[in-house]
Amino acid sequence: MKTSTKIGLLSSLYLSQGLPYGFFTQALPALLRKQGMSLPDIGLTHLLALPWALKFLWSPLMDRYGSERLGRRRGYILPLQLLSAGVLLLLALPSGGVSTPLLMAMVLGVNLLAATQDVATDGMAVNLLSEREMGLGNGVQVAGYRVGMILGGGLMLIVFDAAGWRPTLLSLGAILLLATVPIALYREPPSAPPAPESVGLSWWIRRPGSAGWLLLLVIYKAGESLATGMLRTFLVDAGLSLTDLGWMLGGVGFTTGLVGALVGGALVNRLGHRRALILFGITQAGAVLLYALAARGATLPMLALVCGVEHMTSGMATATLFTVMMAKSRPEYAGTDYTVQASLVVIATGSAAAVSGYTAQALGYAGHFLLAAALCAVGVVFVLLTFHPPRTLSLPGTPEVSS
Repeated sequence: MKTSTKIGLLSSLYLSQGLPYGFFTQALPALLRKQGMSLPDIGLTHLLALPWALKFLWSPLMDRYGSERLGRRRGYILPLQLLSAGVLLLLALPSGGVSTPLLMAMVLGVNLLAATQDVATDGMAVNLLSEREMGLGNGVQVAGYRVGMILGGGLMLIVFDAAGWRPTLLSLGAILLLATVPIALYREPPSAPPAPESVGLSWWIRRPGSAGWLLLLVIYKAGESLATGMLRTFLVDAGLSLTDLGWMLGGVGFTTGLVGALVGGALVNRLGHRRALILFGITQAGAVLLYALAARGATLPMLALVCGVEHMTSGMATATLFTVMMAKSRPEYAGTDYTVQASLVVIATGSAAAVSGYTAQALGYAGHFLLAAALCAVGVVFVLLTFHPPRTLSLPGTPEVSS
């Protein structure tokens, strides 16, 4: 299978996951703030992403059992993606929107479908990509996911501001159905399920030297998530309209996030895993610190610049982290191994986002972003102290990659 074909397929799959997630985590907080919801309550809505943190519980079953007719991974991905599109289209039925409790329940349902699909998608990605393709593949993965989040969280704000609830949800469902075409056309090669062995969190706990890596996963992205958990409400309180917010996230955020993910994916193997984590972690901390400065007073162009810098640095750091996670996954248990790592990241980032409303209310936006930047810096220090992979990695048919 050609690299370009693999990249196209994975791009569509990760965009499909980012699209509803972006709407519910980025657009929805701004809409709720416009309706007068408090910062702590908005922060707590991030707990609806709990399935993303718990997906490691059912990932071993998905690695073990799959459809022979539809494909071991595709047999999960295709129906789950169609169900997600169906839920979004159902949400569009009431012309004036739905009640807040029903909306929260539907958000939880879509997160459950998307998180389960993500297990199969990550397993497919690990099996599809060769060692030399992993950096590019993870750059495209993060880029595709970010494009989906920007479309769902930025463009949909503009659509909502102009046309209201029903066209917004109809657009989300239609885009998701369109993104389903590549996986519907793909024919997954048959593969035998792995023999039952130690899988899941128990394997990681028993694996020598894994404790430091698992703790690093908890720390590395938590600071940025603490910051961005209140970013949309900060921009709303700064006086931006939903259209301004949509253009900032959908234009500036789309472009810089895409570039950052691709640059990070392209450079991670050249720099080596350790140097890339350190370098991009430092830039991520610096970008979050800019939010603290902007909170003391900034014009719209300055806010757009800071937003662009943060999206770019976040894309680079995320692509690097995901590349290392993929490299640490066993191909035969790809869905489970990668999912355990991803779940820890989600638990950390989701928890940080959930408490972000409390810290923003207690410290003010400037103090909140300053605390988030300090937490990002702690992640970099932890890499320096604990992450010491082998100096080189030599695999048959691949160049040496220094760490």
